[in-house]
Amino acid sequence: MKTKKCIRVPIRDAEKVRIELVESGRLDSQRKIKVIDKGQRLLEIPVTEDIEGFETFLQENAEFYNKWQSMGDMLRDDIFADELEKLPSGWHIIGEIIVVTIDPSLDHLKLKIAEALLRMYPTCNTVVSDLGISGQFRLPKREILIGNNTETINKEHGCLFKLDVTKVMFSKGNLHEKKLMSNIGNDETIVDMFAGIGYFTIPMAVHAKPEKIIAIEINPESYGYLKENISLNKVEHIVEARNGDCSEVTPRRMADRVLMGYVNTTHHYLDSGIAALKPEGGIIHYHETTPESLVFSRPIGRIENAALKAGRRVEIMDCRQIKKYSPGVWHVVVDARIT
Repeated sequence: MKTKKCIRVPIRDAEKVRIELVESGRLDSQRKIKVIDKGQRLLEIPVTEDIEGFETFLQENAEFYNKWQSMGDMLRDDIFADELEKLPSGWHIIGEIIVVTIDPSLDHLKLKIAEALLRMYPTCNTVVSDLGISGQFRLPKREILIGNNTETINKEHGCLFKLDVTKVMFSKGNLHEKKLMSNIGNDETIVDMFAGIGYFTIPMAVHAKPEKIIAIEINPESYGYLKENISLNKVEHIVEARNGDCSEVTPRRMADRVLMGYVNTTHHYLDSGIAALKPEGGIIHYHETTPESLVFSRPIGRIENAALKAGRRVEIMDCRQIKKYSPGVWHVVVDARIT
Protein backbone atom coordinates (compact mmCIF):
# COMPACT_ATOMS: atom_id res chain seq x y z
CA MET A 1 0.00 0.00 0.00
CA LYS A 2 1.39 3.36 -1.02
CA THR A 3 1.21 6.21 1.47
CA LYS A 4 2.05 9.82 0.59
CA LYS A 5 1.50 13.21 2.17
CA CYS A 6 -1.69 15.13 1.49
CA ILE A 7 -3.88 17.88 2.93
CA ARG A 8 -7.69 17.97 3.10
CA VAL A 9 -9.48 21.12 2.00
CA PRO A 10 -13.18 22.07 1.78
CA ILE A 11 -14.21 22.00 -1.87
CA ARG A 12 -15.09 25.71 -1.87
CA ASP A 13 -11.47 26.59 -0.95
CA ALA A 14 -9.69 23.89 -2.93
CA GLU A 15 -8.92 25.70 -6.21
CA LYS A 16 -7.37 28.65 -4.42
CA VAL A 17 -5.19 26.35 -2.31
CA ARG A 18 -4.26 24.25 -5.36
CA ILE A 19 -3.05 27.31 -7.27
CA GLU A 20 -0.93 28.42 -4.31
CA LEU A 21 0.61 24.95 -4.06
CA VAL A 22 1.37 24.89 -7.79
CA GLU A 23 3.03 28.30 -7.63
CA SER A 24 5.15 27.31 -4.63
CA GLY A 25 6.14 23.99 -6.23
CA ARG A 26 4.66 21.89 -3.42
CA LEU A 27 1.79 20.18 -5.24
CA ASP A 28 2.72 16.56 -5.99
CA SER A 29 1.84 16.56 -9.68
CA GLN A 30 2.39 12.81 -9.95
CA ARG A 31 -0.73 12.03 -7.88
CA LYS A 32 -4.37 12.79 -8.53
CA ILE A 33 -6.53 15.04 -6.34
CA LYS A 34 -9.31 12.91 -4.79
CA VAL A 35 -12.78 13.69 -3.43
CA ILE A 36 -13.39 12.16 0.01
CA ASP A 37 -16.24 12.27 2.50
CA LYS A 38 -15.38 12.92 6.15
CA GLY A 39 -18.79 14.15 7.28
CA GLN A 40 -18.42 16.80 4.60
CA ARG A 41 -17.07 16.58 1.07
CA LEU A 42 -13.38 17.44 0.95
CA LEU A 43 -10.66 17.42 -1.66
CA GLU A 44 -7.55 15.47 -0.71
CA ILE A 45 -4.68 17.34 -2.34
CA PRO A 46 -1.30 15.54 -2.68
CA VAL A 47 1.69 17.57 -1.48
CA THR A 48 5.45 17.06 -1.37
CA GLU A 49 5.93 18.40 2.19
CA ASP A 50 4.06 19.64 5.26
CA ILE A 51 2.05 22.79 4.51
CA GLU A 52 1.81 25.47 7.19
CA GLY A 53 -1.77 26.11 8.25
CA PHE A 54 -2.95 22.61 7.31
CA GLU A 55 -2.88 19.23 9.01
CA THR A 56 -0.87 16.67 7.04
CA PHE A 57 -2.33 13.22 6.37
CA LEU A 58 -0.89 10.09 4.78
CA GLN A 59 -2.87 9.36 1.63
CA GLU A 60 -3.67 5.69 1.24
CA ASN A 61 -4.11 4.04 -2.16
CA ALA A 62 -2.93 7.12 -3.99
CA GLU A 63 -3.89 7.40 -7.65
CA PHE A 64 -1.11 8.34 -10.06
CA TYR A 65 -1.22 10.04 -13.45
CA ASN A 66 1.37 7.81 -15.07
CA LYS A 67 3.03 4.43 -14.64
CA TRP A 68 5.87 5.94 -12.61
CA GLN A 69 4.27 5.95 -9.18
CA SER A 70 7.44 7.02 -7.36
CA MET A 71 11.18 7.29 -7.76
CA GLY A 72 11.38 3.88 -6.12
CA ASP A 73 9.24 2.38 -8.89
CA MET A 74 11.52 3.91 -11.50
CA LEU A 75 14.73 2.62 -9.92
CA ARG A 76 13.49 -0.62 -8.34
CA ASP A 77 15.20 -2.85 -10.91
CA ASP A 78 18.50 -0.95 -10.80
CA ILE A 79 19.32 -0.65 -7.09
CA PHE A 80 19.36 -2.78 -3.95
CA ALA A 81 16.39 -3.04 -1.59
CA ASP A 82 18.16 -1.23 1.27
CA GLU A 83 18.97 1.63 -1.13
CA LEU A 84 15.30 1.95 -2.10
CA GLU A 85 14.48 2.85 1.51
CA LYS A 86 16.95 5.76 1.44
CA LEU A 87 15.80 7.38 -1.81
CA PRO A 88 14.67 11.00 -1.42
CA SER A 89 10.93 11.31 -0.84
CA GLY A 90 10.70 15.05 -1.57
CA TRP A 91 12.45 17.81 -3.50
CA HIS A 92 11.93 21.42 -4.52
CA ILE A 93 11.18 22.65 -8.03
CA ILE A 94 12.43 26.20 -8.52
CA GLY A 95 11.58 27.43 -11.98
CA GLU A 96 13.10 24.82 -14.31
CA ILE A 97 15.50 23.46 -11.67
CA ILE A 98 15.03 20.55 -9.25
CA VAL A 99 16.83 20.81 -5.90
CA VAL A 100 17.11 17.49 -4.06
CA THR A 101 18.80 16.27 -0.86
CA ILE A 102 20.41 12.86 -1.31
CA ASP A 103 21.52 10.58 1.52
CA PRO A 104 25.37 10.49 1.52
CA SER A 105 25.27 6.69 1.36
CA LEU A 106 23.61 6.99 -2.07
CA ASP A 107 26.32 9.19 -3.55
CA HIS A 108 27.09 6.50 -6.16
CA LEU A 109 23.44 6.71 -7.32
CA LYS A 110 23.12 10.49 -7.57
CA LEU A 111 23.21 10.50 -11.39
CA LYS A 112 20.50 7.83 -11.58
CA ILE A 113 18.39 9.82 -9.10
CA ALA A 114 18.84 13.01 -11.15
CA GLU A 115 17.88 11.21 -14.36
CA ALA A 116 14.77 9.80 -12.69
CA LEU A 117 13.73 13.26 -11.52
CA LEU A 118 14.04 14.70 -15.04
CA ARG A 119 11.87 11.85 -16.35
CA MET A 120 9.27 12.69 -13.70
CA TYR A 121 9.43 16.43 -14.47
CA PRO A 122 10.19 16.80 -18.19
CA THR A 123 9.73 20.58 -18.13
CA CYS A 124 12.80 20.88 -15.89
CA ASN A 125 16.32 20.89 -17.33
CA THR A 126 18.71 20.90 -14.36
CA VAL A 127 19.06 18.89 -11.15
CA VAL A 128 21.24 20.03 -8.24
CA SER A 129 22.04 18.30 -4.98
CA ASP A 130 21.48 20.34 -1.81
CA LEU A 131 24.43 20.04 0.57
CA GLY A 132 23.27 22.58 3.17
CA ILE A 133 23.96 26.24 3.91
CA SER A 134 26.82 28.12 5.53
CA GLY A 135 27.91 31.49 6.89
CA GLN A 136 26.27 34.81 7.74
CA PHE A 137 24.88 35.10 4.21
CA ARG A 138 23.36 31.57 4.43
CA LEU A 139 25.04 30.60 1.16
CA PRO A 140 23.82 27.34 -0.36
CA LYS A 141 26.22 24.46 -0.96
CA ARG A 142 25.01 22.72 -4.10
CA GLU A 143 26.38 20.29 -6.65
CA ILE A 144 25.12 20.24 -10.23
CA LEU A 145 24.13 16.68 -11.13
CA ILE A 146 22.60 17.22 -14.58
CA GLY A 147 22.39 20.36 -16.71
CA ASN A 148 24.26 23.64 -16.62
CA ASN A 149 21.51 26.19 -16.13
CA THR A 150 21.52 27.25 -12.47
CA GLU A 151 19.80 30.61 -13.04
CA THR A 152 16.03 30.52 -13.35
CA ILE A 153 12.83 32.50 -12.80
CA ASN A 154 10.40 31.07 -10.27
CA LYS A 155 6.76 32.15 -10.25
CA GLU A 156 5.03 32.28 -6.87
CA HIS A 157 1.80 33.99 -5.81
CA GLY A 158 1.69 36.04 -9.00
CA CYS A 159 5.27 37.29 -8.57
CA LEU A 160 8.49 36.52 -10.44
CA PHE A 161 11.75 35.73 -8.65
CA LYS A 162 14.97 35.47 -10.62
CA LEU A 163 17.86 33.71 -8.87
CA ASP A 164 20.83 31.39 -9.22
CA VAL A 165 20.17 28.35 -7.02
CA THR A 166 23.91 27.84 -6.43
CA LYS A 167 24.40 31.38 -5.14
CA VAL A 168 21.31 32.36 -3.11
CA MET A 169 18.68 30.60 -1.04
CA PHE A 170 15.05 30.42 -2.06
CA SER A 171 12.63 29.05 0.51
CA LYS A 172 9.61 27.31 -0.96
CA GLY A 173 8.04 27.29 2.48
CA ASN A 174 6.49 30.13 4.49
CA LEU A 175 3.79 30.42 1.83
CA HIS A 176 1.14 31.38 4.39
CA GLU A 177 3.39 34.11 5.82
CA LYS A 178 4.24 35.46 2.36
CA LYS A 179 0.56 35.59 1.49
CA LEU A 180 -0.23 37.32 4.79
CA MET A 181 2.41 39.99 4.16
CA SER A 182 1.13 40.53 0.63
CA ASN A 183 -2.25 41.61 2.00
CA ILE A 184 -1.10 44.36 4.37
CA GLY A 185 0.60 47.73 4.11
CA ASN A 186 -1.58 49.61 1.63
CA ASP A 187 -0.40 53.26 1.39
CA GLU A 188 2.20 52.65 4.14
CA THR A 189 5.95 53.19 4.30
CA ILE A 190 7.58 49.83 4.99
CA VAL A 191 11.14 48.80 5.84
CA ASP A 192 12.13 45.21 4.99
CA MET A 193 15.35 44.77 6.98
CA PHE A 194 16.47 41.40 5.57
CA ALA A 195 15.03 41.49 2.08
CA GLY A 196 17.06 38.74 0.37
CA ILE A 197 16.00 38.58 -3.27
CA GLY A 198 12.63 40.10 -2.35
CA TYR A 199 10.82 37.16 -0.70
CA PHE A 200 8.42 39.50 1.15
CA THR A 201 9.17 42.84 -0.53
CA ILE A 202 8.02 41.76 -4.00
CA PRO A 203 4.63 40.27 -2.96
CA MET A 204 3.93 43.30 -0.76
CA ALA A 205 4.80 45.72 -3.56
CA VAL A 206 2.82 43.80 -6.19
CA HIS A 207 -0.34 43.05 -4.18
CA ALA A 208 -0.59 45.43 -1.21
CA LYS A 209 0.49 48.58 -3.07
CA PRO A 210 2.28 50.40 -0.21
CA GLU A 211 3.46 53.94 -0.72
CA LYS A 212 7.11 52.93 -0.35
CA ILE A 213 9.26 49.95 0.65
CA ILE A 214 12.89 50.30 1.63
CA ALA A 215 14.40 46.82 1.11
CA ILE A 216 17.76 46.18 2.76
CA GLU A 217 20.10 43.27 1.92
CA ILE A 218 23.73 42.77 2.94
CA ASN A 219 24.67 39.90 0.61
CA PRO A 220 25.87 41.36 -2.72
CA GLU A 221 24.59 38.35 -4.72
CA SER A 222 21.11 38.53 -3.18
CA TYR A 223 21.09 42.32 -3.52
CA GLY A 224 21.79 41.99 -7.25
CA TYR A 225 18.84 39.67 -7.71
CA LEU A 226 16.69 41.90 -5.47
CA LYS A 227 17.26 44.77 -7.90
CA GLU A 228 16.53 42.53 -10.88
CA ASN A 229 13.31 41.28 -9.29
CA ILE A 230 12.16 44.81 -8.52
CA SER A 231 12.50 45.56 -12.23
CA LEU A 232 11.08 42.20 -13.34
CA ASN A 233 7.90 42.81 -11.33
CA LYS A 234 7.70 46.49 -12.39
CA VAL A 235 7.66 47.93 -8.85
CA GLU A 236 10.58 50.37 -9.19
CA HIS A 237 8.21 53.20 -8.28
CA ILE A 238 7.53 51.56 -4.91
CA VAL A 239 10.74 49.79 -3.84
CA GLU A 240 14.10 51.34 -2.97
CA ALA A 241 16.86 48.73 -2.55
CA ARG A 242 19.79 49.31 -0.19
CA ASN A 243 22.91 47.15 0.03
CA GLY A 244 24.41 47.07 3.51
CA ASP A 245 24.19 46.00 7.14
CA CYS A 246 20.79 46.70 8.72
CA SER A 247 22.47 48.15 11.80
CA GLU A 248 24.04 50.83 9.60
CA VAL A 249 21.64 51.58 6.72
CA THR A 250 18.17 51.16 8.27
CA PRO A 251 16.39 54.55 8.12
CA ARG A 252 15.06 56.18 11.30
CA ARG A 253 11.66 57.52 12.33
CA MET A 254 9.88 57.06 8.98
CA ALA A 255 8.24 53.60 8.82
CA ASP A 256 4.66 52.58 9.48
CA ARG A 257 5.73 48.94 9.42
CA VAL A 258 9.02 47.06 9.79
CA LEU A 259 9.56 43.51 8.61
CA MET A 260 12.35 41.51 10.29
CA GLY A 261 12.13 38.29 8.30
CA TYR A 262 15.47 36.77 9.27
CA VAL A 263 16.22 34.15 11.92
CA ASN A 264 19.10 33.19 14.25
CA THR A 265 20.42 36.67 15.14
CA THR A 266 17.39 38.87 14.44
CA HIS A 267 17.24 40.13 18.04
CA HIS A 268 20.56 41.93 17.56
CA TYR A 269 18.74 44.30 15.19
CA LEU A 270 15.64 45.07 17.24
CA ASP A 271 16.99 48.46 18.30
CA SER A 272 17.37 49.45 14.64
CA GLY A 273 13.93 48.06 13.79
CA ILE A 274 12.19 50.02 16.54
CA ALA A 275 14.14 53.18 15.69
CA ALA A 276 12.89 52.93 12.09
CA LEU A 277 9.27 53.39 13.19
CA LYS A 278 7.57 56.78 13.12
CA PRO A 279 7.46 58.70 16.42
CA GLU A 280 3.73 58.01 16.68
CA GLY A 281 4.43 54.30 16.36
CA GLY A 282 3.97 51.39 14.00
CA ILE A 283 4.08 47.61 13.65
CA ILE A 284 7.00 45.18 13.70
CA HIS A 285 6.83 41.67 12.24
CA TYR A 286 9.62 39.94 14.14
CA HIS A 287 10.95 36.48 13.17
CA GLU A 288 13.04 34.28 15.43
CA THR A 289 14.14 30.66 15.87
CA THR A 290 13.17 29.67 19.40
CA PRO A 291 13.46 26.54 21.59
CA GLU A 292 10.08 24.86 21.98
CA SER A 293 10.01 25.58 25.73
CA LEU A 294 10.38 29.33 25.04
CA VAL A 295 8.41 29.38 21.82
CA PHE A 296 6.72 32.77 22.31
CA SER A 297 7.98 33.97 25.69
CA ARG A 298 11.53 34.62 24.49
CA PRO A 299 10.73 36.65 21.35
CA ILE A 300 8.04 38.64 23.18
CA GLY A 301 10.47 39.35 26.02
CA ARG A 302 13.13 40.53 23.59
CA ILE A 303 10.69 42.90 21.87
CA GLU A 304 9.48 44.29 25.20
CA ASN A 305 13.04 44.84 26.44
CA ALA A 306 14.08 46.64 23.25
CA ALA A 307 10.97 48.84 23.37
CA LEU A 308 11.57 49.68 27.04
CA LYS A 309 15.14 50.64 26.20
CA ALA A 310 13.81 53.02 23.53
CA GLY A 311 11.21 54.46 25.92
CA ARG A 312 8.32 52.98 23.97
CA ARG A 313 5.36 50.69 24.72
CA VAL A 314 4.39 47.34 23.21
CA GLU A 315 1.11 45.69 22.32
CA ILE A 316 1.46 42.09 21.13
CA MET A 317 -0.97 41.63 18.24
CA ASP A 318 -0.34 38.07 17.10
CA CYS A 319 2.07 35.14 17.45
CA ARG A 320 2.55 32.39 14.86
CA GLN A 321 4.55 29.17 14.65
CA ILE A 322 5.75 28.91 11.04
CA LYS A 323 7.55 25.56 10.94
CA LYS A 324 10.02 23.33 12.74
CA TYR A 325 13.49 24.80 12.11
CA SER A 326 15.38 21.89 13.67
CA PRO A 327 14.60 19.29 16.36
CA GLY A 328 13.10 21.13 19.35
CA VAL A 329 13.39 24.55 17.66
CA TRP A 330 10.57 26.53 15.99
CA HIS A 331 10.60 29.38 13.51
CA VAL A 332 8.08 31.85 14.98
CA VAL A 333 6.73 35.30 14.13
CA VAL A 334 5.50 37.92 16.59
CA ASP A 335 3.51 40.94 15.35
CA ALA A 336 3.88 43.85 17.78
CA ARG A 337 2.54 47.38 17.76
CA ILE A 338 5.11 49.84 19.13
CA THR A 339 3.94 53.24 20.39
